Amino acid sequence: MAEPQITVGLRNFSRTPVPDWRFLLEQARAADDAGIDRVFLPDHVAFGTDLSGYADPASGGVTGAKQPTGADGGWLEALTTLGALAAVTSRVRLATNVLVVPLRRPVVLAKVAATLDALSHGRFELGAGVGWQEAEYRAAGVPFSRRGAILDETLAACQQLWNSPQADLVGSSFDLTGIHMMPKPAAGGVPVWIGGRPLPRIARRLARFGAGWIPWGATPESYPDAISTMRALVEAEGRDFDTIRLAYSLPTLIADNGALDLSAMLAPVPALLELGISDFRTLARVPHGYDAAREFLTGLDTAFRRQTHQR
Repeated sequence: MAEPQITVGLRNFSRTPVPDWRFLLEQARAADDAGIDRVFLPDHVAFGTDLSGYADPASGGVTGAKQPTGADGGWLEALTTLGALAAVTSRVRLATNVLVVPLRRPVVLAKVAATLDALSHGRFELGAGVGWQEAEYRAAGVPFSRRGAILDETLAACQQLWNSPQADLVGSSFDLTGIHMMPKPAAGGVPVWIGGRPLPRIARRLARFGAGWIPWGATPESYPDAISTMRALVEAEGRDFDTIRLAYSLPTLIADNGALDLSAMLAPVPALLELGISDFRTLARVPHGYDAAREFLTGLDTAFRRQTHQR
């Protein structure tokens, strides 16, 4: 089993106007120095006024969930921001969680990802999904009804462009016959993490493309059943499920004094390790400013390593 890792989500979004977004650079440097394994950024390009899809599983949302910013919240584009984070870090891995992949043209996404891989010395990981918002697709001129098929075609195109000296793939909206793209990412291409529920179409995607799985909408209570279901589905597709890394979203638990309750938050980790989970993700709010962020993240990393017996 892969060594357990701790992953921290950075907030490239805000409900209210932000005077200076460069706090993200300081947080990334702090994560790099504190020993955090990976940082991730979520993704949105634009919003319509109706955000109800965020809580609608039929659209890709999660029952009871609430979109964190509203339609007029500020969002930095995830891949561009990760390029800036790559420039100020040297060790921590850089990921999307998750990129709304069908909004990007396949050859452009492959080039951007390969560029991030080159500039970060192989630290970029592509968390890929379809999102939940039909208006965002409409704004991009992409049919929402075909979002899953477009995601699969895009990932297939990326794999060819990353790994083949000459691509030879024709999709519904692209023709890569005889196409060359350099430089290539590190051996095997950019690692792709597939976001989604334990459903047959997600399992096919995961079996074909996935280095890891980011379950969507799983609760602590439902997670064991979700893993069991996905294992059966993936192995029915001919893939060894044990070759796929599993992510888990740790709940953000606040103590009575208003501080993050690390003990309670990390208490389930040993049992989750027994389920095969190796990547523990949190969107706990990281302080602004390098010194405060470094202190916070060092504490998180230290507590996690103790809980997983890595120190």
